Amino acid sequence: MECKKEANSKFCNCTYPCGKHGVCCDCLAYHRKNGQLPACYFPEDVESGYDRSIDNFIRVVQERGTGYLR
Repeated sequence: MECKKEANSKFCNCTYPCGKHGVCCDCLAYHRKNGQLPACYFPEDVESGYDRSIDNFIRVVQERGTGYLR
């Protein structure tokens, strides 16, 4: 399967400097291994705090709903 890094990078809101930016399959595997979710699951103001925990995601969804995910 061909990686669409350039296209993915246009929609990637991650501000952490790493080599996985735009390489979604590597990003997902990394965060899954660490019991986390990638930046794209969080609104920008929360993403910048680098708390990728599932608990943080649940808290944000409970407070804000899922409208920001669109």
